[in-house]
Amino acid sequence: MTQVSTTEIPGSSTRPYLIRALHDWCTDNGFTPYLAVHVDRSVQVPMEYVKNNEIVLNVGFEATSGLKLGNDFIEFRARFGGMARDILVPVDHVVAIYARENGQGMAFPMPTGESEASQSESTGPVSHSLAPASDTPRGLRLAPSSTTSDEAPTDSGDEDDTDPPESPTPAPTTPRPALKRIK
Repeated sequence: MTQVSTTEIPGSSTRPYLIRALHDWCTDNGFTPYLAVHVDRSVQVPMEYVKNNEIVLNVGFEATSGLKLGNDFIEFRARFGGMARDILVPVDHVVAIYARENGQGMAFPMPTGESEASQSESTGPVSHSLAPASDTPRGLRLAPSSTTSDEAPTDSGDEDDTDPPESPTPAPTTPRPALKRIK
């Protein structure tokens, strides 16, 4: 008699394929694709723009150079405060991809092996409507700690924006906004 294993069948992750598909959907519909990324030592981003171990990046073709949406890493160059920077994000650290203009996209489980990932993990991605990010330098969008406005930010179009990053603020005492499931 053959015994059936209850372990997961090995195979490649669907996350990079879903990220590429939603990036294409955003681009085809004239939307700006944003990536919400959990930041730790394996993520190469400008740390001065990271808040609460998270950064939201504009990955539209207008804001990036040499964008590669690979199976293991997302790589590109973008301008932050007028300086071109190399960005490297492990695909498993992408926690959401969504359109800036309407918040539609997909959220993913937090990366495994992190103490911050103690939240319960789902078995797969779920489609959500996400709140738009606040207005920050081109090529970068910081995730809001709470949502009070339904308006999407507007790009100034100034690629050499030299405004300093926002000063750190204490962690909010209220829970983060919940994601709304759309069907």
